[in-house]
Amino acid sequence: MASFIVLLGPPGVGKGTQATIIAKKMGLPHISSGDLFRENMKNQTDLGKQVQAFMDRGELVPDDLTIAMVRERLSRPDCAKGAILDGFPRTPEQARALSGILGTRSADVGLVPFLNADPDVLVERLSGRLTCRAGGHVYHRKFNPPAVNGKCDVDGSDLMQREDDKAETVSRRLRVYMEQTSPLINHYKAEGKLVEINGELPVEQVTAALERAIGIR
Repeated sequence: MASFIVLLGPPGVGKGTQATIIAKKMGLPHISSGDLFRENMKNQTDLGKQVQAFMDRGELVPDDLTIAMVRERLSRPDCAKGAILDGFPRTPEQARALSGILGTRSADVGLVPFLNADPDVLVERLSGRLTCRAGGHVYHRKFNPPAVNGKCDVDGSDLMQREDDKAETVSRRLRVYMEQTSPLINHYKAEGKLVEINGELPVEQVTAALERAIGIR
């Protein structure tokens, strides 16, 4: 039976970090909607240009664009045994679309860990984030600073603050999340799939809580 797990939570709560760790432990692909968006934006496709405009404004990408990218990704052979989804779905409509996609292969989402944290904590995390221009390596002014100020430790390229990581945009992103995405919590709670986890804990403790919830030994 394929294992499809959705990591749910607001921007900056650590979904990407935890998804990478859990995916490796389970031997499943980590599918990040953000990575799919950036791939299209980097290649300057028509879809990428549309995605860029929404992200720069701190708004959610429309369902039809997001669903099309996820459907294609889930059709690849490496998803035959399941996947860890990070950043998708974000709305009940997307959740129903995901169930429809998985239903064609007699599968469905099995568990939805919800990583939660105080909004003030998330603003501090996100507004301090820096990304290298060349390889997309991520740093943080406070929690993970580069060895040389403004330079990537890996490739030496300049570090920049993404438009959607600026404090005012972060606050807007969190408001958009609360208004438009929170209903997804109730959706999966009603299905009995939601497990809430404290996303303010250290990374290792969050990972341990996730492993317990999923049943990884």
